[in-house]
Amino acid sequence: MARHTKAAQQDEDTPALDISSLIDATFLLLIYFLVTTTIQKRETDLGMTLPAAAPSETPPDIDPKFISIDANGTVSVGAGAAQIPMDSDPDSRDLPLLTADLKSYASAAKMADSKPLVQLYVDGAAVQQRVIDVLNALASVEITNVTFTDLVDP
Repeated sequence: MARHTKAAQQDEDTPALDISSLIDATFLLLIYFLVTTTIQKRETDLGMTLPAAAPSETPPDIDPKFISIDANGTVSVGAGAAQIPMDSDPDSRDLPLLTADLKSYASAAKMADSKPLVQLYVDGAAVQQRVIDVLNALASVEITNVTFTDLVDP
């Protein structure tokens, strides 16, 4: 009987995946997206002047503008019987009527050489996004003196 010797099998080369080019492509995409994105101002970046703990002794030079936000998202200007509904569509992020009214109020305040002051009343059941929309409208006309109030007296 012949003796059969097995020849040693050569190790087959296992296919390898070189991922260095994939890492380079990933970093290039990351840099591309970082460079091409636009940075928008966030609500936390708005320079709002918050009220002090104690009321001031001197009255403001101009009457404050009262803005209220109802539970259903209606934004109204004025207080009591003189309250005028401005924007009532809670799905709309733009508040064109409020912005136009705030522009005229801000220009009247500039003509009187005083800073415009806004008092904001928000219903407890109102959606927070609606408050952010109003704050964005205030920032767009550069009104920074904003006070949150509990009650709007007639």
